[in-house]
Amino acid sequence: MYPRRAWLIDASIYIFRAWFSLPDGWHTRDGQPVAAVYGYTKFLLDFIDETGSPPHCAAAFDESLGTCYRNDIYPAYKNSRELPDEILAFQLQACREVTARLGIPCYGGARYEADDYLASLAQLFQQREVPVSVVTRDKDLGQILRGPADHWWDFAGGITLDAAAFTAKFGVKPGQFADYLALVGDPVDDIPGVPSVGAKTAARLLQHFGSLDSLARGLGEVASMDIRGARGLQQRLQEHWAQVLLARQLTGLEINIPEVNQLPEFRLNAAGIESVIEYLDDLNLAGPLTRRCHRLAQELADA
Repeated sequence: MYPRRAWLIDASIYIFRAWFSLPDGWHTRDGQPVAAVYGYTKFLLDFIDETGSPPHCAAAFDESLGTCYRNDIYPAYKNSRELPDEILAFQLQACREVTARLGIPCYGGARYEADDYLASLAQLFQQREVPVSVVTRDKDLGQILRGPADHWWDFAGGITLDAAAFTAKFGVKPGQFADYLALVGDPVDDIPGVPSVGAKTAARLLQHFGSLDSLARGLGEVASMDIRGARGLQQRLQEHWAQVLLARQLTGLEINIPEVNQLPEFRLNAAGIESVIEYLDDLNLAGPLTRRCHRLAQELADA
């Protein structure tokens, strides 16, 4: 059993991992594909096996494509992403249903992204000095790491980073990562960066200045920095500074979602496990997953 901490699951990223990696080998009785549900449910059961059904646990889902508050700021935000088709939309909802039936509190909505819900949840726990582990493959969520015991955990990849390891990997501190993304851009989310500013240059700037605010005050110093093409870099930053500030509004995470105001609790129980078994059977996923659920219920009864 792990020491007391909060486990915050970036559910959508593991749903999409299953969606893209698994063959089309699972279907409902009427032929609806459910491979992503299979893969995601397996992940959830693996997570419970590894962590021992922690009492502080929650999952966040992305449900705001095209409707997020960031689209109000910048209409092109994530504009290149297609809305889920009916097959994927069905599986996204089914994965949330499995999570809820298991008893894990679920968060998601039209106004905020999963990252914002996770950041807001992390804020609640960190205010109470409870360290958090964000379970994700998304480097953007490194921003959540505040204390030395906070972790970024790529469960599927078996990679765990604390703040120091995150800094060593990306060259900037977790608290600088939104500023870093505002400089380099994020093509996955259709956020433009400063032309010719890559990861190393952005890291050098933030290592020297600390933040975008300090960089803004010291833009005139950039030309004299020991960076290749420093004079041209200063000019590009000056020309694109309004764009950088706009991008910064998109790359930062919201930590005060109004409805996220109570600590989520997870209590695994026999009724929840039985509900998941019934739902998986309805989806024609009885087999290895339901056998694992039965074993889990037996372990719970024996404890």
